[in-house]
Amino acid sequence: MIYRLKDICLTVTDGSHYSPKGLNDGYPMFSVKDMLEYGFDYSNCKRISEEDFQRMKSSGCVPQTGDVLVAKDGSYMKEIFVCEETREEAILSSIAIFRPNLEVVTPYYLNYLLKSPKVYNFISNNCVSGSALPRIVLKTFKEVELEIPSLDLQSKIVHVLKNLDDKIQNNIKINDNLQEQAMALYSNMIIENADETWTPGVLSDIAVITMGQSPKGDTYNEDGTGTVFFQGRAEFGFRFPTRRLYTTDPKRMAQTNDALMSVRAPVGDMNVAYEECCIGRGLAAIHSKDRHQSFVLYTMFNLREQLNVFNGEGTVFGSINKDALNAISISIPPKEVMDAFEATVSPMDEAIRNNYEEICRLTEIRDSLLPRLMSGELDVSKLDI
Repeated sequence: MIYRLKDICLTVTDGSHYSPKGLNDGYPMFSVKDMLEYGFDYSNCKRISEEDFQRMKSSGCVPQTGDVLVAKDGSYMKEIFVCEETREEAILSSIAIFRPNLEVVTPYYLNYLLKSPKVYNFISNNCVSGSALPRIVLKTFKEVELEIPSLDLQSKIVHVLKNLDDKIQNNIKINDNLQEQAMALYSNMIIENADETWTPGVLSDIAVITMGQSPKGDTYNEDGTGTVFFQGRAEFGFRFPTRRLYTTDPKRMAQTNDALMSVRAPVGDMNVAYEECCIGRGLAAIHSKDRHQSFVLYTMFNLREQLNVFNGEGTVFGSINKDALNAISISIPPKEVMDAFEATVSPMDEAIRNNYEEICRLTEIRDSLLPRLMSGELDVSKLDI
């Protein structure tokens, strides 16, 4: 049957426009950025009093189990996910809450339906206002017409897609754990065991640094012609950046597995080059001089606090130049210590890379199946689950 979005939801609302007073403790009130970039890490989010929290809760600004959350702002607009559990947290207006009527539609089916190309195209063509910071207009979005199959068929479609998503999430958790283990090993083998016999040095003693240079804008494209190009940290992911732009006239290149560092605010954000790529002026590539690339990478992770000082310098935005980056102070362990660290951690980094490749393959499969399942092109009605 065909329904309007607002008719299959018990409530549709966006988060609060309330401006908190900047409390040090209390209930967290988060934005879409807090969720997606910080992974529900509330160390950076705003806090509100219990009185304000209860007021926001009564106005529907606190998600409940099964709610579908839709990011409304800017580059986050494709982000849609299901609230797995009721949490004592309020949300800001950058997020919309859709509370599905469970007699008509399941949360996960609604989640996948809203991610389908048909709905996204409707949003892009009819529901977006603003140019500098585009935002979904909820009033218009609620009018989108959706075809909703039986609950049994919804369950079978969700079964196919969620199995893929669960495997993707499992690989992400494994990679998180591997990186945490590698950081712990760096702390134990390098930081805690350092002594006065280790050589005082600077970053340029162990690494070659290439500062990015942006090609001309008319050489950019998004159709895969030329060399993969990363301008800055906007494409950064957990470990590897996401391909978006290519250039037919690459200037400065990073090699596979080079550490990629943001050299403009926020200075110090890190990723790894999945492949040989062109880097723009927002990035630097950091390459080991002696095949200790894992050691170099985790040294850069460890330097984040030291690099953070550059975020407060400059006229408008923080930045760091090549001379300053080369001159960052480090303690250089003996070769046998670096060899031992590399022998232990390099296979872990390779495992992270392999898991990432599987994530990409599973994501491609899921994204190709989603529109075909939602349109009925693929019939799963006889699927036995």
